[in-house]
Amino acid sequence: MISVWESLHYATLELVRSTPIKQRLVNAYRRHLLTLPAENLPAEVRESFKHVMTTLQCVEPLRGEDAVAASVRKLSIQEADDCAALIVEIYGVTCRAMLNISRPSTNVVQLHNVEQLLVNS
Repeated sequence: MISVWESLHYATLELVRSTPIKQRLVNAYRRHLLTLPAENLPAEVRESFKHVMTTLQCVEPLRGEDAVAASVRKLSIQEADDCAALIVEIYGVTCRAMLNISRPSTNVVQLHNVEQLLVNS
């Protein structure tokens, strides 16, 4: 099973290819974001992710196309750029959240008075 991090990572890689931005968005959605459950994302990016997913499937398709193709076709280039940037931002926040979970705290907690230990030695 592919992880949330991997799905977002691969979607981000789709977004940096040399094809037109609208095609990159369609590919990122179809190949990597479509099956990604929002509840698996860090809480702080769930609404942004839902916004991206709604944006990429909100237009009624014409015959022979699906909702994502229709939705992306209707986006301006600026809107497509903004959507791609939001996907990359979601990926970045997810990476930072994963680092905080997997990395133990670096705070030092003093359990004993160091001076007292030296006097008693």
